[in-house]
Amino acid sequence: MTEFYDCTRPERRAQAIGAAVEAVHRGELVVLPTDTVYGIGADAFSPTAVGELLATKGRGPDMPVPVLVGSWQAVEGLVLYLPPVGRELIETFWPGGLTLILRHAPSLAWDLGESRGTVAVRMPLHRVALDLLERVGPLAVSSANLTGRPPATTAEQARDQLGDAVAVYLDGGPSGDPIPSSIVDLTGPTARLVRAGAVGEDRLREALPDLVVGP
Repeated sequence: MTEFYDCTRPERRAQAIGAAVEAVHRGELVVLPTDTVYGIGADAFSPTAVGELLATKGRGPDMPVPVLVGSWQAVEGLVLYLPPVGRELIETFWPGGLTLILRHAPSLAWDLGESRGTVAVRMPLHRVALDLLERVGPLAVSSANLTGRPPATTAEQARDQLGDAVAVYLDGGPSGDPIPSSIVDLTGPTARLVRAGAVGEDRLREALPDLVVGP
């Protein structure tokens, strides 16, 4: 049965987070607010749950699912190597609208899609999302919409698209303008901006003067 919680009411938030934690541990899907748009999340270490996330969105494994973390330190357990420039970007822009693509640790038992040994990771700037991440650890999270439909900026919009496929909806209020995170790829010899978004190119160049733009 789908549950919908108003997390804008402090007295309801603890119950809401608890219900979402239980759902994730059962391998079910949750919708959560972030500082960009609403996301649909699953246990990052459960291939079955991640597969259900992709199927619910109508998306194939050729588009791997990003991972959200609840702290700076959490990323170090997920990646093969965090270059100094990656640490600088994390210290400058996390939590916030910057996603980093890094080589993931080969020992991790996960399947996020056809990621070619990489992981896209971000720490969101939203208290509800961070409360959940601190309880469950890394979550595989994609935008809470059907593929080809507009991203959800409210929990109600997410529910209209995803319905009963999601066990728990966490309503944190409107997300604001539907601007995605910026994505910087740090797996090559030079940092590359593969998607412009919430963190502007000018701000990124302050930390990355040699930033390459484009695919």
